[in-house]
Amino acid sequence: MPIAGGTPRQVTQYSPSYWHGWSPDGKTLAYAGQRDGEFDIYTIPVAGGQETRLTTAKGLDDGPEYSPDGAYIYFNSERSGWMQIWRMKADGSGQEQVLSDETNDWFPHISPDGKWMVFLSYDKSVSGHPGEKDVVLNLMSMSDKKVQVLAKLFGGQGTINVPSWSPDSKKLAFVSYELLAGR
Repeated sequence: MPIAGGTPRQVTQYSPSYWHGWSPDGKTLAYAGQRDGEFDIYTIPVAGGQETRLTTAKGLDDGPEYSPDGAYIYFNSERSGWMQIWRMKADGSGQEQVLSDETNDWFPHISPDGKWMVFLSYDKSVSGHPGEKDVVLNLMSMSDKKVQVLAKLFGGQGTINVPSWSPDSKKLAFVSYELLAGR
């Protein structure tokens, strides 16, 4: 849909397809799609056309987002036994685990300057990325992979599912929940 408004145009032919990222050149979308019972990472030209499947490992692959230089797509995958952060070249080759820890890690977002990665962590006992959970928002230095806690909050689904960095890499947006009385 044009930013100024207008008529939306369907890009993907198959569903469900969950958008997560744009390539830096603005020509390609990255998304998670469920096909034949498996969730994998796909790309498709913004103009439409055939989708390209980039992952084939058993288990859920989700949360794809391009690196600022467009060379990589970062994503989360449970192929190692629980949800962890991975990356691959933009064509799907060279898939490698970026981070290995004792939590379920979701939705990696690389800062526009390429120096930081923010991601969401659930306790290892939590399956999926449900809402209304105690979660941790983490910040990893891309130079040395050191992780620091940015915030402990009540959230989950929707907290940081899509790109959220400010263009200057100094701020990021996220959602925290508050349960209302009588609920």
